[in-house]
Amino acid sequence: MPSPFPGMDPFLENSAIFPDFHDGFIAAMREALQPQLPQPYYAALGRRAWVEISERFIGPDVSVMRGDSSRDRSQSMVAVAESSLTQPIVIHVPHDERIETFIEICEGRGSERRVVTVIEVLSPSNKTAGEQGRSVYLRKQQELLQSRTHLLEIDLLRSGLHTTAVPQDRLDRKVTGYDYHVCVHRFDEFEDFYVYPIRLTHTLPSVVVPLLPGDGDVPLELQAVFNRTYDAGPYSREIDYQRDVIEPAVAERDLAFVKERLPGPE
Repeated sequence: MPSPFPGMDPFLENSAIFPDFHDGFIAAMREALQPQLPQPYYAALGRRAWVEISERFIGPDVSVMRGDSSRDRSQSMVAVAESSLTQPIVIHVPHDERIETFIEICEGRGSERRVVTVIEVLSPSNKTAGEQGRSVYLRKQQELLQSRTHLLEIDLLRSGLHTTAVPQDRLDRKVTGYDYHVCVHRFDEFEDFYVYPIRLTHTLPSVVVPLLPGDGDVPLELQAVFNRTYDAGPYSREIDYQRDVIEPAVAERDLAFVKERLPGPE
């Protein structure tokens, strides 16, 4: 069953669902690009790893137990008399290793291999203040902007901080009322950012993936990639379109649009 929405499905932005969608979308993009790339180009998966403080609840790190009060006091006085050492309280902070995938359009092999274009799909971690994933992403972004590598960023999340390379103030002067967007930066046109603004009510656009100067561009139909990702994923079974709540909430201007597309009670 296809998504009830013509473009991005806002139910997929749920933090419990988006990581699976993110990786599925990356895989479907590579699948779509591979046959379109001329020789000697090819699309490969890249991986970025970092360590983040875990949000999982492990349990209390310090337990205070109450026993027999008279005996506890006597033992306490003996312990103080025997030693004046202060015992530290151990605070355990669990960490998780996080891994994100992205696409590299390359040419050449071995030592001659060159990354021509990097394609990123932003994650919640990339757009959340204080997250290690955001710091790692922004450092990599700056490295790419100063290199001879094209950068294509796809932001399919309405929440979080502005993160794509185009300055937000300049983007907002040109475009208003967008929900998602794609930003393309070509290393040979380093002062320009090509932006595709996307509304929740519209289909996802067809964008261009730049190759080396003189080799042209490759089209990438994001809506076809989305459809492939949705059909191959668990989302039609995982999402209850009648009962689940869209997070973040949809803008008031789009409430009627969303309600028209949700299935009625059976």
